[in-house]
Amino acid sequence: MNALSEQILSELRHLLNETRDGGSVSPSVYDTARVLHFRGNVTGRQNAYAWLMAQQQADGGWGSADFPLFRHAPTWAALLALQRADPLPGAADAVQAATRFLERQPDPYADAVPEDAPVGAELILPQISGEAASLVDDVVFPRYPALLPLRQACLAKLGTVGPLPSGHPLLHSWEAWGTSPTTACLDDDGSIGISPAATAAWRAHALTQASAPQVGRADRYLQAASRAARSGIEGVVPSVWPINVFEPCWSLYTLHLAGLFSHPALAEAVGVIVAQLDACLGVRGLGPALHFAADADDTAVALCILRLAGRNPAADALRHFEIGGLFVTFPGERNASVSTNIHALHAFRLLGKPTAGTSAYLEANRNPDGLWDNEKWHVSWLYPTAHAIAALAQGVPQWRDERALAALLQAQCDDGGWGAGRASTFEETAYALFALHVMDGREEPTGRARIALAVAHALEWMLARHEAHELPQTPLWIGKELYCPTRVVRVIELAGLWLALRWGRRIPAEGAGGIAQ
Repeated sequence: MNALSEQILSELRHLLNETRDGGSVSPSVYDTARVLHFRGNVTGRQNAYAWLMAQQQADGGWGSADFPLFRHAPTWAALLALQRADPLPGAADAVQAATRFLERQPDPYADAVPEDAPVGAELILPQISGEAASLVDDVVFPRYPALLPLRQACLAKLGTVGPLPSGHPLLHSWEAWGTSPTTACLDDDGSIGISPAATAAWRAHALTQASAPQVGRADRYLQAASRAARSGIEGVVPSVWPINVFEPCWSLYTLHLAGLFSHPALAEAVGVIVAQLDACLGVRGLGPALHFAADADDTAVALCILRLAGRNPAADALRHFEIGGLFVTFPGERNASVSTNIHALHAFRLLGKPTAGTSAYLEANRNPDGLWDNEKWHVSWLYPTAHAIAALAQGVPQWRDERALAALLQAQCDDGGWGAGRASTFEETAYALFALHVMDGREEPTGRARIALAVAHALEWMLARHEAHELPQTPLWIGKELYCPTRVVRVIELAGLWLALRWGRRIPAEGAGGIAQ
């Protein structure tokens, strides 16, 4: 066990040192299909098309059957891309299967918009489904009526403003509304809205205006994004890139949840990231990437990290996102995010600021079991639940929640893991352990014994599945489709395993209830 703990620390250190390359994100069906579609010419891209067809599920759709809400955009995008690749072996059959799949799909936007709708759904789905439907005769597809007024309102607003500044949130979905390259400009990384799909669409329009230097910058961005997807196939791209703020922020936040933030073996790597965050946190906050708009979520987690590192950052950057006692992720968003408010609460408690309104909001947003399951950035209830428990318990040594503890233990699968879908996942099991770690330090002996049994069962499940240096691929994070920020999730997995291994050896560290170093 000691050897495994040392191996975990070594891999964590390596991952933290790698975060300077812009980030690592799983390959995206939607963005890859959009990039192929906007490129047009199939020649030289057969491997990317073959990858796209290989991701098709047996029922004809793309994406996990566990989470059907997130299958529409990637399936439409793949259908459109493959319609242009008819000469390729298997493309025509894939299109037919996709058409049958979409015919059978219930319309999740027939009457209302779900709280956890994918990013940009109101812009993307009406546009892409209409484009595909115009190419297929006599087929009744979902048409998403609840999204149409939202799209029209957004387009009307866009029609009253000039070119959006680089990094504006709406540029992330430019491929669904942009028609002229003059409405957007490339950021310093060469992207439109840190989106391969949006960048490829902009590039296609820019080609008509013979803007060679700008097209070259977009090409270099798309090549770099393809490398970040780590598929080894040119043209296969992630859903978002770079994530050079989000990746290091969430990695260090995870270390704190596991009691690893101050571990001597990680001190140098942590210190480098902290210094970088301190240098780039401005009065307007931080976004997921250095050249993207600031948001409350990334700003709040950055404030947490800096305070945990002994800095004293000003809370003003986060206050910009406060409306009526709650925090919006981006100004003008359709609905509030539970996890953004969780992170804001955690930041303010670490900074010693009042948080009554946010605390009340989190308490009101539990489900009947006492857990949090209405999250817009992650498909699993275990993500907001673990973070909420850490935030609510911060600075409150007497905090206990028997209802949430009972529900968390009850949700453990028979195999020892946790998961919101049909199977346990390493990532979600780690979240459960982070939550139990906080609760364990505040429980009576009977409660701690119940937790210990659950952790022992989870450890057995994790040990049977752990492989050194194996990056995860299970997509649970909500973007235009579900995706996996691979390094972030690998840090989560390793921290959860380390926590389970060291469960029984406690010393005071990081405030209340630390784990032995």
